[in-house]
Amino acid sequence: MKFTLITGASGGIGEAFARRLAEDNHNLILVARSEEKLHQICDELMLKHQITAHYIALDLTEIEADKKLFEETEKHNFEIDWLINNAGFGSMGDFAELDLEHELQMIDLNISALVALTHRYLPKMRTRKKGVIINISSTASFQAIPYMATYAATKAFVTSFSEAVAEENREFNIQVTAVCPGPTETNFFAAANAIPFSAKGMQTSEEVVEKALQAVKSGKALTVSGFSNYVGSVFGTITPDSLITRAIGKYLRSKLKKK
Repeated sequence: MKFTLITGASGGIGEAFARRLAEDNHNLILVARSEEKLHQICDELMLKHQITAHYIALDLTEIEADKKLFEETEKHNFEIDWLINNAGFGSMGDFAELDLEHELQMIDLNISALVALTHRYLPKMRTRKKGVIINISSTASFQAIPYMATYAATKAFVTSFSEAVAEENREFNIQVTAVCPGPTETNFFAAANAIPFSAKGMQTSEEVVEKALQAVKSGKALTVSGFSNYVGSVFGTITPDSLITRAIGKYLRSKLKKK
């Protein structure tokens, strides 16, 4: 039986993917740390859409968590047709003053878990010559961001990695897409103790999901969600990095001092 595996599925963009794809009759495997929330979502979607939905409560920052997840899906002969690497978190503050363990866990989740899961599920997609991998990146991936240094760097990796792997797998009929949302109405900013760059331009998780699905359908390796975010990303590529970094640093420095 074919399944769509979604990490970080207990809320925000991950939950929005689960709800949207259930409408399209995708069978689901939902992964996150919150077992209670995953159980609730699975029960609801199975009842509403007559699909099959399983959950795996797992912290992907733990050692060999990706291996445990892969072995669990293999044990039940779940065919992972779509992989949505959505799990991730951020932080904000002066890098020298941030908790080192938290920053390293961010790298483990935003980068290492994403790479590991992509590597584990990609070979069978190649054998079938069919599959979809969606990696949730960020508009933060297009420039260095002072006071969000580690987070922006992890997302720069995700965008670059996704575009490269997309080209490598084009001949195997596998669609790999990096999705770059800007500020989105999730608990990201609260969890990261971060300041939104612009609350006015925030999108909903549902809008980000629709943009992602459009990109997959169009065969795009990279998509930026939201017109203003797209304009900002283009502006960022033609403006000297030093000017953008200084401007963002000045803005966030003043905001953080007021907190």
